[in-house]
Amino acid sequence: MTTLPGINKGPCTLKDVLVLYFPGSCVETVIGLYGETIEVPCNNGTNKPNGLIFTKWKYVKDDGSPGDLLVKQAQKDEATVSATDGYKSRVSIAANSSLLIARGSLADQRVFTCMVVSLTNLEEYSVEVKLGECVVENANPPADLIWKKNNQPLVDDGKTIIITSTITKDKITGLSSTSSRLQYTARKEDVESQFTCTAKHEMGPDQVSEPETFPIHYPTENVSLRVVSQSPIREGDDVTLKCQADGNPPPTSFNFNIKGKKVTVMDNDVYTLTGVTRADTGIYKCSLLDNDVMESTQFVTVSFLDVSLTPTGKVLKKLGENLMVSLDKNASSEAKVTWTKDNRKLDKLPNFSKLTYSDAGLYVCDVSIEGIKRSLSFELTVEGTPKITSLTKHRSNDGKHKVLTCEAEGSPKPDVQWSVNGTNDEMSYVNGKATYKLTVVPSKNLTVSCLVTNKLGEDTKEISVFSRKYQTHGAEQAKVIVGIVVGLLVVAALVGLTYWIYIKKTRQGSWKTGEKEAGTSEESKKLEENNHKADV
Repeated sequence: MTTLPGINKGPCTLKDVLVLYFPGSCVETVIGLYGETIEVPCNNGTNKPNGLIFTKWKYVKDDGSPGDLLVKQAQKDEATVSATDGYKSRVSIAANSSLLIARGSLADQRVFTCMVVSLTNLEEYSVEVKLGECVVENANPPADLIWKKNNQPLVDDGKTIIITSTITKDKITGLSSTSSRLQYTARKEDVESQFTCTAKHEMGPDQVSEPETFPIHYPTENVSLRVVSQSPIREGDDVTLKCQADGNPPPTSFNFNIKGKKVTVMDNDVYTLTGVTRADTGIYKCSLLDNDVMESTQFVTVSFLDVSLTPTGKVLKKLGENLMVSLDKNASSEAKVTWTKDNRKLDKLPNFSKLTYSDAGLYVCDVSIEGIKRSLSFELTVEGTPKITSLTKHRSNDGKHKVLTCEAEGSPKPDVQWSVNGTNDEMSYVNGKATYKLTVVPSKNLTVSCLVTNKLGEDTKEISVFSRKYQTHGAEQAKVIVGIVVGLLVVAALVGLTYWIYIKKTRQGSWKTGEKEAGTSEESKKLEENNHKADV
């Protein structure tokens, strides 16, 4: 209680603040007076069906949870009070099963439910209690009372806001008391609205009551179903479905439709599917207990991936043979396929219609969809009889040795055997191709053979290798031959030059003497002799 100074201590009390009506609500509303006994009817007094067992009263606590008040057995005169809070000493039951709440207060503005249980049925009837009045006593002149919501004045519109004010004057003191009653049609957005009553008087400052927030109850308009499990959902996972409604207080029990089968869940808003399989993919629904039409739907997809690869494991094939590779997959969505060979990514799987040694290796196939990955593999070995593809020789960098190179193909890796002793410089084996090198210093001309073998067979080739002495003698002979050839060319050039000069002179003489261009018979004879000598 607050006091207005200078107004003969006229108190301003916020006694009964609001009378709330809910458009479209299925909950009955009663109006009580602050400080008086509130009577909450049970089904308007018609609550005694045939075979009545007991009547029970319960209420909605501030946190939205249910609370028990009392139980009246049909065969007993007295009720059993089960309340443990402030209602324990304030509640009783009337002969017509109405709930009686003594010393009504603002805290009593809530929903009370009457449960009637008979041999054949169970019925519940909910009633909402609302109070509201603002009073200023013993003021002169009378104080003005102003209602505010969220610090904004409320104006009587005769429809959703109705303010009724009265002023009474004490005949003895002549002081006036002002009371104001607010009838307010609440909306869902008023859940957190704060209502206050302000007293204005010309003799002092405004006095404001403590703000009050009232529970606004309204029916459910929308239901939503959510899948709260981690996505994607895979076979073996647990899937939790959560159903929610926007009513206040929100419903706590729901019907779940599990692929066409109705399952009622009491005092809980979740339903869990354990160890789901692909067969659990489908439509799921939830709805209110008393209204199957107001429902929400979700389509749940259980992801799966089946993969089969042929062949797998170790695969042994012969050179030139065919290898058929088959990949079968069955998935809940489009699967991505990637291939690798010896940890190197391939654009696609090679064509194995005619196997080569380079086809050998470890092939890994990765098949994946979102959240699931499968890996399968096969290790291909291509075997073949050794075959020498090349046998060559060349002089070493210092010119003192001969380096023989034998190249062969085969698998398993061929072993090499040379027909002469030497130094094995190096050896390599890649993709079925082997390279062997031998360094020798031949003391005489040799025929060297390279023999390659593995478990499947062998192959051999020969090459001629000359000693360094023979190579030196041959070089000297080559020089002599070259000299003879050069000498003959020089002699032939001199004879030709001589002949050319002779012809030139002869022709010049003929022009001068007027002789025939062919010359005399003696000159012709000498010319023939010179040509014969040149040929020898």
